[in-house]
Amino acid sequence: MESEVKMEYTYYPGCSLEASGKGYDESLRFVFGALEQKLVELEDWNCCGATYYMSTKETTSLVISGRILALAEKYGHDILAPCSSCYTILYKTNHILKNNFIMKAKVDQALKKDNLRYNLDLKVRHPLEVLVNDIGIDSIASKAKISLDGIKIAPYYGCQIVRPDRGFDDKENPQMMDLLFAALGAENIYFPMKVRCCGGMLMTTYPDVALELNKKILESAYENAADLVLTTCPLCQINLEAYQNKINKKFKTDFHLPILFFTQALGFALGGTSKELGIQRSIIPFQLNEIVKGEAR
Repeated sequence: MESEVKMEYTYYPGCSLEASGKGYDESLRFVFGALEQKLVELEDWNCCGATYYMSTKETTSLVISGRILALAEKYGHDILAPCSSCYTILYKTNHILKNNFIMKAKVDQALKKDNLRYNLDLKVRHPLEVLVNDIGIDSIASKAKISLDGIKIAPYYGCQIVRPDRGFDDKENPQMMDLLFAALGAENIYFPMKVRCCGGMLMTTYPDVALELNKKILESAYENAADLVLTTCPLCQINLEAYQNKINKKFKTDFHLPILFFTQALGFALGGTSKELGIQRSIIPFQLNEIVKGEAR
């Protein structure tokens, strides 16, 4: 649905966007500001618990993430979670609490000690889906100040935001990022690795496995002549960018491929500077304006 209506969203940045994913936070805020949409950061938010807690102690995990939902519900707007892991955990918690009354009762009992209760009246959403479905691709393109003509991108969704079935895009061949950047003038390369896992935290536990997974993703982008890989996940971004030297050393490759958050490239099209979008935080040095050959609209 294409819309010029100004919306308001409750913003849950999560831990990564205050550290390694700071550029994601900066560019997301810029993009929503440029599109005249309001983000209100959730006060007193806590870590979502990530996938570790849900795999070891489900009840504890649900209480940790349920507290976030209970706090956000008071704001009266959909909650936006840009980190793929945060989005997955909050979405899954919301689904479980709406469908498992036993778990809901346990979470209610724990939240009561913090004078909180979750009334199941909240939608958990990812910024990519909000940008495409609420604001609209045509509306975004009409506000672009720089054409991305000449840039070849590999749209990397990762394994979490569309799986197992989030309902807003195809889980095997998602298209939202592709369609958005095509409307801004970019060329989406053939990229069959767009939903393959980067290994996540395996980089710290089984690095050989994770390095192999990331090598395959980078290889696909490189072989299909991508100028950039765009991602929706801070862990994917750091794995694909920060470990390229190790991958090159281990596999005798020569990758020096910029890995950006999708909001950074979108923000550039909307007129943001490298500093405003956190692009200068990149480990692999490059100038986006030198890659993009398009002129100002």
